[in-house]
Amino acid sequence: MLTVDYIVFTLYMIGIVGVGLYFARRNEGIEDYYVGGRSIGSGHVGLSIAATDVGGGFSIGLGGLGFTMGLSGSWLLFTGLLGAWLSAVFIIPRVKAIDAAQGMLTYPDFLRWRFGDRVALLAAVISGLGYLGFTGGQMLAGAKLASATLITEAPLGIDPLQFCLWGIAFITIIYTVAGGLKAVIYTDTVQWIVLLIGLALVTVPVVLWGHLGGIAGLRASLPPEFFSLGNIEPITFVNWMITIVPIWLVGMTLYQRMYACEDVKTARRAWFIAGLFEYPVMAFMGVFLGMCARVMFPEVESEMGVPLLIQSALPPVITGIVVASYFSAIMSTADSCLMAASGNVVQDVLRRHVVPKASERTMMRLSRFVTLILGVLAVLIAGHFEKVLEAILFAYSFMVAGLFVPTLAAFFWRGATAAAALWAMTLGGTITVLLQLEVLTVPSAIAIDGLDPSAYGIALSAAVLVIISLVFRRGTES
Repeated sequence: MLTVDYIVFTLYMIGIVGVGLYFARRNEGIEDYYVGGRSIGSGHVGLSIAATDVGGGFSIGLGGLGFTMGLSGSWLLFTGLLGAWLSAVFIIPRVKAIDAAQGMLTYPDFLRWRFGDRVALLAAVISGLGYLGFTGGQMLAGAKLASATLITEAPLGIDPLQFCLWGIAFITIIYTVAGGLKAVIYTDTVQWIVLLIGLALVTVPVVLWGHLGGIAGLRASLPPEFFSLGNIEPITFVNWMITIVPIWLVGMTLYQRMYACEDVKTARRAWFIAGLFEYPVMAFMGVFLGMCARVMFPEVESEMGVPLLIQSALPPVITGIVVASYFSAIMSTADSCLMAASGNVVQDVLRRHVVPKASERTMMRLSRFVTLILGVLAVLIAGHFEKVLEAILFAYSFMVAGLFVPTLAAFFWRGATAAAALWAMTLGGTITVLLQLEVLTVPSAIAIDGLDPSAYGIALSAAVLVIISLVFRRGTES
């Protein structure tokens, strides 16, 4: 990158931080900070959902899938379309009806309404830990991009990846801590537009026709299966469905945006917008760039292909804009996940169990402090993963296995009990983590080769919930 590219990038980052500081002065209380005052329009919310769900982690991850398997990698984000539209039809009307009566702020607030405080507290812990891991995955994506494009040699002999990891974390944390959900949603809108323009109108044409000789040149350089949607193992698609679709039912970031919408109509429209932007728009663009990167840099690690393509293939000024667009995607997810984890800790744990009588002013200060601390923890977590997609799917699996079945029951089964939900969360999430860490192994009699550990966690969670609910008819019921 040339000096002019660094100038463009720096001005963009200053603008993003400025948005956070702007909204910091306009947050009058906890509802403003965590649910945007319940008055944000469907366009902003829809783009924010798409930006959060796809983000830099899936952008870099999609590039890696395109690099290794071609167009079939786009099925990863088909799960986003499916999850968004199912949620719009079946979940949003129920949540908004309860929210109108209860004034909820978090996802565990819904479980508290259905199952009571103990279940809500455990859900907050699982959700908060999951989103910490997810935030770390996004920051790792930013570090990979920066170490390939901005800072290939860090000062004082520091590892460039670690240096960049702390740099992207600093920028993201500052504006998120300051501005809350309003800053997150409005910066997400800008960041998503910048990303789409940077990729669709700049990167794809320049790379495809400027370096590869058009579609014909790309086809001549890649195996035929890279242009097929069937170049995917069925078990891989099943694993994506298991780990990603259920997140639309248990994602704290999504509940915050449901509450941020004024009514059901606004929320549903936002979810339909988000689904379409995920698939086909971002799904095919992401894997397509990965395919181009494979032609230009066939020997590099798969997730580094697109960052190297951006650095090498684009002319001055445009490089700065496109790099800024990728950082936009990364920050748009990291900030949302950081807000989710903060909401779990502050609203579901501290406010209800530690400082229940604290004033709004005290809670605002506490919220910013907790957001800062969680941001630092997310960076430390990110240091334990090598691949972005690995970190994200690990966090997804943990949350889904613990929370999906009890939440599904809360919506659709009146016979589910609080005790059953508590044990289902505990065992489903725990078994999944132990399987992921290879502390436990699945007995050969029931093992399915290649199946994600979260599938076993979900199955166990469902069995526990049904058995305990039917045998012990106790607990809070609506």
